[in-house]
Amino acid sequence: MSWEMAGVRTVFVIIIIAACMQFRPFGLSGIRSVLFGIALGVFFTFFEMRLERASLKRLIGAAVGSILGILGAFMISHLLYMTSIDKGAISFFQVTLLLLMAYVGLVLGANKGDLLNLSALGGLFTTERQPRKNFKVLDTSVIIDGRIADVCETGFVDGTLIVAQFVLRELQLVADSSDPLKRNRGRRGLDILQRMQKMANLTVQIVEEDFPQVREVDLKLIELARHYEGKIVTNDFNLNKVAQLQGLPVLNVNELANALKPVVLPGEIMRVFILKEGKEYNQGVAYLDDGTMVVVDNAKKMISKTIDISVTSVLQTTAGKMIFGKFDERRTMVEAVHQ
Repeated sequence: MSWEMAGVRTVFVIIIIAACMQFRPFGLSGIRSVLFGIALGVFFTFFEMRLERASLKRLIGAAVGSILGILGAFMISHLLYMTSIDKGAISFFQVTLLLLMAYVGLVLGANKGDLLNLSALGGLFTTERQPRKNFKVLDTSVIIDGRIADVCETGFVDGTLIVAQFVLRELQLVADSSDPLKRNRGRRGLDILQRMQKMANLTVQIVEEDFPQVREVDLKLIELARHYEGKIVTNDFNLNKVAQLQGLPVLNVNELANALKPVVLPGEIMRVFILKEGKEYNQGVAYLDDGTMVVVDNAKKMISKTIDISVTSVLQTTAGKMIFGKFDERRTMVEAVHQ
């Protein structure tokens, strides 16, 4: 909330308090009228803040539902005049019907407002739909992973990042775990989220939407992404598949990392550090900076040494990329002699 809006709301509450002190509604005394004004101002401010977070579809649905409910209440009230019911009872029924049907119309209209097709109104509300396509819903695993923060710092992620309260609760449970490993992961996730909130070029929005009828967090995230018409950002394989089966777009950080790994062609020369022995005879294993495994033939004797190898093939798997190479000891010796 900006300082300007906070100032406007404060002035609004002060005006309501002053009006209550001046007119003394319901014959209240000075102190009671002030308290009544404060309560009324806080109620109106809270109501306005809730409306601000509602989508245009819900607002239109609520307005139409309320109008239809009020019209229905007036029609029923007109019919009551034709009965022999006492006038005092009729007045009571009229007020009750008006409040009840206006409330029911507002609630039902707001809930069904998401079914409205605003594009059918000649593009009048197209500006409201565009930003919704830029919403990205973060799951717990991608926050704990932390790489999303590095991607956001580069400016490749635009729009608004959505973090649900149930995701924050899950992070808090992990951070409060008795298992030291889980506890560190949870605290890392909270630190990553705080780091992202401080980025000037990024908008992180904490939302209250929950789906009590859905128990699993992954399914809640799918419903949330559908509600905001956004994309799910995750590194969870199962969530990725379930979301894709339901037709929701997914941004998988693991797939992004695999796509950004350097392209290596057979025949190229690479310099690697042989870390350990391979599974097959006379093999050595190395790792690139991005975690890519390099399996090197004839490199068992070169463990704990940095050597030049010739790439023989590249294998792409679901877990990532594997590079196979060969160490030519004779060529290395010839190069050393020439040097």
